[in-house]
Amino acid sequence: MNTVLHLSTDAVGQPSPPRQDSGTDDGDLLDAYSTAVTRVVEQVSPTVVQIDVAHHSPRRRRPGDERSPLQPTGSGSGVIFTPDGFILTNSHVVHGAASIRVTLQDGRELQGQHIGGDSYTDLAVVRVHAQDLPAARLGDSQFIRIGQLVIAIGNPYGFQATVTAGVISALGRSLRSAGGRLIDNVIQTDAALNPGNSGGPLVNTRGEVIGINTAMIPWAQGICFSIPINTGKLIAATLIKDGKVSRAYLGIAGQVLDLAKNALRAHRLSGLRGVMVAHVEEAGPLAASGIQIGDVIVDFDGKRVESIDDLHRHLTSDAIGRSITLTILRLEKKIALTVKPAEMN
Repeated sequence: MNTVLHLSTDAVGQPSPPRQDSGTDDGDLLDAYSTAVTRVVEQVSPTVVQIDVAHHSPRRRRPGDERSPLQPTGSGSGVIFTPDGFILTNSHVVHGAASIRVTLQDGRELQGQHIGGDSYTDLAVVRVHAQDLPAARLGDSQFIRIGQLVIAIGNPYGFQATVTAGVISALGRSLRSAGGRLIDNVIQTDAALNPGNSGGPLVNTRGEVIGINTAMIPWAQGICFSIPINTGKLIAATLIKDGKVSRAYLGIAGQVLDLAKNALRAHRLSGLRGVMVAHVEEAGPLAASGIQIGDVIVDFDGKRVESIDDLHRHLTSDAIGRSITLTILRLEKKIALTVKPAEMN
């Protein structure tokens, strides 16, 4: 087959460089894109639910009333991931709710049970008591690539099964959770999210859930975030098993401090900073360890510490009750303390 060359004339009448026909019409590409999105929506939207929550009214109770009346306080989205009714959503959607109502795509309204939540990853599990429900396929978020097409499905402002599409804009972002810790390795996407999308799935073109939509920047456009589904699977399994995610804590307050260059050289420390102890809880895990206000933590069990977030990353459930070597700088001395982190309540 002969290759067709197209010649055109530019604004001053000179021939433009020849353009080689790609053999693919733009309409075909758009049709393929539309078909991919449509197929995914047909597969996944039956698994997406609307979650409406109510809390007890802060008004004073009348004499004899056991509880204050319920007051609708918000809504969000969720995705069914088991046929017997387990739903993954955001922690901030259902936290503290006195009543959870789940609306399925077929219109059924079911009472939801809060299985557990984790504010530090903004994930929660809710269950409805029903069988043979459509369940989403959970993918593997480690294979996500920047530029990959993704589809977000949710219920913004109560509009059920709203679909937006976009691409993966960035990977490895960090997002501050309501609990104060950083959520690492967050997915950034330009698939539009709005209030009510929280807890809905981010899906790839194979119809696999690769993230749980969690946040947007309201004063920006095209900057939205999702929790990777690999994190979601781990947290969901823990919540179903234990009802909570255990984390360790030290019982101190600290602030980041720039270290003097001579201290860095003398103690052969990488980086530039440490965490200075500003407060020690009287009955906390470190109260009897010998740590003092003004000490600067630079190492946690062989791992360099330069920020509060570094400490939080190391305070996992594995550290609870285990003897940990905490390395501090006190004046000009480098001191190793043995401590046992406790479980956070």
